[in-house]
Amino acid sequence: MGLDRLAEQVEKERRDLQILEAVIEHGPIGIASLAEVAEIPEHKVRYSLRMLENDELVQPTPEGAVPADDIEARIATMNQGLERLHDRTETLKAIFDEE
Repeated sequence: MGLDRLAEQVEKERRDLQILEAVIEHGPIGIASLAEVAEIPEHKVRYSLRMLENDELVQPTPEGAVPADDIEARIATMNQGLERLHDRTETLKAIFDEE
Protein backbone atom coordinates (compact mmCIF):
# COMPACT_ATOMS: atom_id res chain seq x y z
CA MET A 1 0.00 0.00 0.00
CA GLY A 2 1.47 3.31 -1.05
CA LEU A 3 1.69 6.22 1.34
CA ASP A 4 -0.97 8.15 -0.61
CA ARG A 5 -3.46 5.29 -0.24
CA LEU A 6 -2.59 4.93 3.42
CA ALA A 7 -3.08 8.67 4.00
CA GLU A 8 -6.43 8.49 2.20
CA GLN A 9 -7.55 5.56 4.35
CA VAL A 10 -6.48 7.33 7.54
CA GLU A 11 -8.50 10.39 6.46
CA LYS A 12 -11.60 8.21 5.89
CA GLU A 13 -11.16 6.65 9.32
CA ARG A 14 -10.80 10.11 10.89
CA ARG A 15 -14.02 11.20 9.20
CA ASP A 16 -15.83 8.04 10.33
CA LEU A 17 -14.76 8.71 13.92
CA GLN A 18 -15.92 12.32 13.64
CA ILE A 19 -19.32 11.10 12.45
CA LEU A 20 -19.45 8.47 15.22
CA GLU A 21 -18.71 11.13 17.83
CA ALA A 22 -21.53 13.31 16.46
CA VAL A 23 -23.97 10.37 16.51
CA ILE A 24 -23.03 9.56 20.11
CA GLU A 25 -23.41 13.20 21.16
CA HIS A 26 -26.50 14.16 19.14
CA GLY A 27 -28.26 10.91 18.16
CA PRO A 28 -30.74 10.21 16.88
CA ILE A 29 -29.52 12.45 14.10
CA GLY A 30 -30.18 12.54 10.37
CA ILE A 31 -27.75 12.93 7.50
CA ALA A 32 -28.39 16.64 6.90
CA SER A 33 -27.92 17.48 10.58
CA LEU A 34 -24.80 15.31 10.77
CA ALA A 35 -23.35 17.10 7.75
CA GLU A 36 -23.99 20.44 9.42
CA VAL A 37 -22.64 19.45 12.84
CA ALA A 38 -19.54 17.73 11.45
CA GLU A 39 -19.04 20.21 8.59
CA ILE A 40 -18.74 17.32 6.13
CA PRO A 41 -20.57 17.04 2.78
CA GLU A 42 -23.71 14.88 2.90
CA HIS A 43 -22.37 12.30 0.41
CA LYS A 44 -19.36 11.67 2.67
CA VAL A 45 -21.63 11.48 5.72
CA ARG A 46 -23.71 8.82 3.94
CA TYR A 47 -20.58 6.80 3.15
CA SER A 48 -19.28 7.06 6.72
CA LEU A 49 -22.66 6.06 8.15
CA ARG A 50 -22.74 3.02 5.89
CA MET A 51 -19.26 2.00 7.09
CA LEU A 52 -20.22 2.59 10.74
CA GLU A 53 -23.40 0.53 10.25
CA ASN A 54 -21.36 -2.28 8.64
CA ASP A 55 -19.05 -2.20 11.67
CA GLU A 56 -22.15 -2.28 13.91
CA LEU A 57 -21.16 0.96 15.65
CA VAL A 58 -24.34 2.86 14.71
CA GLN A 59 -27.88 1.80 13.94
CA PRO A 60 -30.34 3.49 11.61
CA THR A 61 -33.74 4.44 13.02
CA PRO A 62 -36.65 6.38 11.50
CA GLU A 63 -35.49 9.38 13.58
CA GLY A 64 -31.86 9.11 12.44
CA ALA A 65 -28.66 7.32 13.36
CA VAL A 66 -28.08 6.22 16.95
CA PRO A 67 -25.04 4.60 18.56
CA ALA A 68 -25.06 0.82 19.02
CA ASP A 69 -26.38 -0.35 22.36
CA ASP A 70 -22.93 -1.64 23.38
CA ILE A 71 -20.96 1.29 21.96
CA GLU A 72 -18.75 1.68 25.06
CA ALA A 73 -17.52 -1.92 24.80
CA ARG A 74 -16.99 -1.60 21.05
CA ILE A 75 -14.95 1.58 21.50
CA ALA A 76 -12.85 -0.10 24.21
CA THR A 77 -12.11 -2.97 21.81
CA MET A 78 -11.18 -0.50 19.06
CA ASN A 79 -8.85 1.34 21.43
CA GLN A 80 -7.10 -1.90 22.35
CA GLY A 81 -6.57 -2.62 18.65
CA LEU A 82 -5.18 0.87 18.12
CA GLU A 83 -2.77 0.41 21.01
CA ARG A 84 -1.50 -2.85 19.47
CA LEU A 85 -1.12 -1.15 16.09
CA HIS A 86 0.79 1.71 17.71
CA ASP A 87 3.12 -0.75 19.45
CA ARG A 88 3.76 -2.56 16.16
CA THR A 89 4.56 0.67 14.31
CA GLU A 90 6.91 1.76 17.10
CA THR A 91 8.70 -1.60 16.85
CA LEU A 92 9.03 -1.24 13.08
CA LYS A 93 10.27 2.32 13.45
CA ALA A 94 12.92 1.20 15.94
CA ILE A 95 14.09 -1.55 13.57
CA PHE A 96 14.42 0.86 10.65
CA ASP A 97 16.09 3.50 12.82
CA GLU A 98 18.80 0.95 13.71
CA GLU A 99 19.66 0.31 10.06
